[in-house]
Amino acid sequence: MSELFLLSEAQMARISPFFPLSHGVPRVEDRRVISGIVFVIRNGLRWRDVPAGYGAHKTIYNRFIRWSQMGVFGRIFVELAKGGGEADEIMIDATHLKAHRTAASLLKKGLFPGLSGAPRAA
Repeated sequence: MSELFLLSEAQMARISPFFPLSHGVPRVEDRRVISGIVFVIRNGLRWRDVPAGYGAHKTIYNRFIRWSQMGVFGRIFVELAKGGGEADEIMIDATHLKAHRTAASLLKKGLFPGLSGAPRAA
């Protein structure tokens, strides 16, 4: 297995003040879980495809969802962007959507008569 991507100690020190406090049971190591979240998002993986070295995929997914809903990542991004100054470029996300394999046949079936010359479905 190749080396895992891990955030550096300096990177963790910069973002850790934004982490919520742990209540009750101690959390799984933040560095490993946050690095797993970054790895999954950077590589466009499914949560269950995260390498085992980052921990259980369910833990990584749950932390991402819970902290996203709490606004933790939003606050981190705002803080990291403050030191950037004025933007010279604006980037647009290139996310794509998957279509179901039968989506192409909708025109042939006449479900969108304004777009196709096919007769309308009954």
